Amino acid sequence: MRTFRIAPSILSADFARLGQEVKDVVAAGADIIHFDVMDNHYVPNLTMGPMFCEAIRPHSSAPIDVHLMVKPVDALAAAFAKAGADIITFHPEGSEHIDRTLGLIKDAGCKAGLVFNPATPLSYLDHVMDKLDMILIMSVNPGFGGQSFIPHALEKIKLARRRIDEYTAKHGGEIWLEVDGGVKVDNIAQVAAAGADTFVAGSAIYGQKDYKAVIDAMRAELARVQA
Repeated sequence: MRTFRIAPSILSADFARLGQEVKDVVAAGADIIHFDVMDNHYVPNLTMGPMFCEAIRPHSSAPIDVHLMVKPVDALAAAFAKAGADIITFHPEGSEHIDRTLGLIKDAGCKAGLVFNPATPLSYLDHVMDKLDMILIMSVNPGFGGQSFIPHALEKIKLARRRIDEYTAKHGGEIWLEVDGGVKVDNIAQVAAAGADTFVAGSAIYGQKDYKAVIDAMRAELARVQA
């Protein structure tokens, strides 16, 4: 049975009280804090740098999952590792040498993963599965929060799940399958049924007054998939 993890994205949090927002969502039952990094170059938005990660690290008992929407990747990956990240994922389009970047992240003591935009082929996985701890499927185009889930992402999630299962059946280990973009109470069970085990939700959680009520509702939906 798959373990399901809920990862609120602090991109949708109140930045004026970020430390408390992190504490509150962890207390509400979050498994992971998802940290979106945008550089106004690879994506048309600008968000948080390593200093933000370092600042929230003492406020989170949950792992910090840093999603780098940046180009180039390597220097920022190293900086976020030093700032307290536990997991660092990046887009293959952002790295000149994907294998090297994955190795850099793992050598820094973090888990490493690749991120796939809606139109990015999964063929990038062909030669690096042995270095992956996570695959992140984007179910929106990267760059902005609050977008609607792109339905054809479900097929991509299924394909990624098949790759993971085939690889781990042969080689062992564990690779998480995360989905980011438009995930909410109404569709989280469908996303899980397609094969995801880790769910990023930004405005679906931080846009509500009661974080625990939303996370509990998501877990109730996930329980239907496990039943």
